[in-house]
Amino acid sequence: MNTKIFGSFLVAGAAMSLMSCSDFLDTTPTNSVSDKTIWSKYEYAQLHANYMYEDLNYTSGYGTNGAGCTRDCSIGLSESLTELFKYGGYNYTSMNRIPSEFAYGGVSTLSNSYVDTYLGAWTSMYKYISVANQAISNLRQYGTFEASKMLEVEAEFRFFRAFYYSILAKRYPKLILYTENLEDYNKDHSAVEVSEIYEFIYQDLKFAGEHLPESTTPNGRLTAGAAYALMSRVMLYAERWKDAADAAKKVIGMGYSMNYTDLDAPFKAGGEGAILQICFDISAQTHQFDCYYSPGGDRAAFGNPVSGGYGGPTQEMVESFELKTGGQPDWSEWHTAEGTQATPPYSKLEPRFAHTVLYNGASWKGRTIESFVDGADGWLEWMKADISEGRSATGYFLRKRVDETNRFANASKCTKPFTFIRLAEVVLNYAEALYRLNQPEDALIQVNNVRTRPGVGLPKLECSGEAIMDAIRQERKVELAFEGFYYWDMRRWGLAHTAFTGTRTHGLKIIREANGTFTYYYVECDDQNRNFPEKLYSLPIPQNELDNNKSITQIPAWN
Repeated sequence: MNTKIFGSFLVAGAAMSLMSCSDFLDTTPTNSVSDKTIWSKYEYAQLHANYMYEDLNYTSGYGTNGAGCTRDCSIGLSESLTELFKYGGYNYTSMNRIPSEFAYGGVSTLSNSYVDTYLGAWTSMYKYISVANQAISNLRQYGTFEASKMLEVEAEFRFFRAFYYSILAKRYPKLILYTENLEDYNKDHSAVEVSEIYEFIYQDLKFAGEHLPESTTPNGRLTAGAAYALMSRVMLYAERWKDAADAAKKVIGMGYSMNYTDLDAPFKAGGEGAILQICFDISAQTHQFDCYYSPGGDRAAFGNPVSGGYGGPTQEMVESFELKTGGQPDWSEWHTAEGTQATPPYSKLEPRFAHTVLYNGASWKGRTIESFVDGADGWLEWMKADISEGRSATGYFLRKRVDETNRFANASKCTKPFTFIRLAEVVLNYAEALYRLNQPEDALIQVNNVRTRPGVGLPKLECSGEAIMDAIRQERKVELAFEGFYYWDMRRWGLAHTAFTGTRTHGLKIIREANGTFTYYYVECDDQNRNFPEKLYSLPIPQNELDNNKSITQIPAWN
């Protein structure tokens, strides 16, 4: 494995992109410094840690180009590989045609190099793991500041190392385990079972939870709550149900709250319900998420410098939401290619629908969404346009995570924070772990805690047996929609090869008639069936790793 391990580095460059949710971190000193100097003071060590916070941003839902492309998935939003989201343009780019091509799963496209390029993470994650390992090694070798603060800094780097290993562990059945013993990088390494990696992750996060400060205020830096929350997530992938449940219970007991009526609260800076956020500031670090996902009408109304509307939720996503009174509405009247003038039951759906999806007639930035043909926001037919130019192929636009207060006064600069971990996810992690531990009644209580909380107000579920697991899946699908979970959940549940095969996505083509009424036509948003071959449950090791490491072999399914 050819991985550059950094010696001394430019502290200012590592610090410049990270800030707390209230103010910027100090970027001094501004010169290149030696290892001994970096680890001589707590303040300098924190600046070094900022490099890792910056990389955490790159794996967030705003990603390197601010458009949802992450180092966890290079195809925009990972939901675009499922039935929940559709990019509309046909250009061969990561937020136009490529996600659909990947989802179609053709033999000619799903080659080793193709899959590694768009879904792989081997090279980039091991790069960041090496940075964390050297930091831990140097801290122990050169650190001279207060012992408790040294443990806190080590806990930060061990959190990051655990996080990057978790991205690898959900992709590959075997991995190379590199630790802070830097001599390991000077020789070929054989792979270990992923279960050993999960134990390593567990120990790192346990250490982080024990030595990071406890705080329920998300301020841009790691806390004990963030460590245990991540543990609850990762241990579900490891199928270590008790460890997942114990970690989630610990977080829930720390005093985080879901007692908010504004469903956007966890996505605002320092908002209630958030556990860890990546924050931005107009004068330094920004992103472009709003520009790419705001509806096309924002371009004319507010001068959006990017066309917007690259993709939108599908009809399948819309139909996942329940009625306010509970239960699913009957959508059969809108499943006709002949069209109907009946208004879809948007106003009858639970509050999370309007929080997640912009639909024709929705209120947005003081105007009304027009996702009909030739409307201000517009509609386009899949395969008929190179780029969306702000129009939707499904009749819907993304609302969740898009900043309604952004009027694009600062060109393409957007600053809404990315909420990396929040309490609702942890509660659902807890529910699933309890169910797996044969405590279904307790699991259902946690599901109902999410459903009945202020701002959602759905009735309690009363069910038993496998229906409880179905309810957990349903809640994760709608509560965590477009936060990067659904595709990976379906993979870890072993359901992707059936759910994502032989299907097509749909939307509503809307025509405004001369008298001002609307006709809704049910349309396909795919030109071929989707396909998830079972070998996609594990990903191929990149060729450069095989070339440089003679002790590792390719995953059998990808030979």
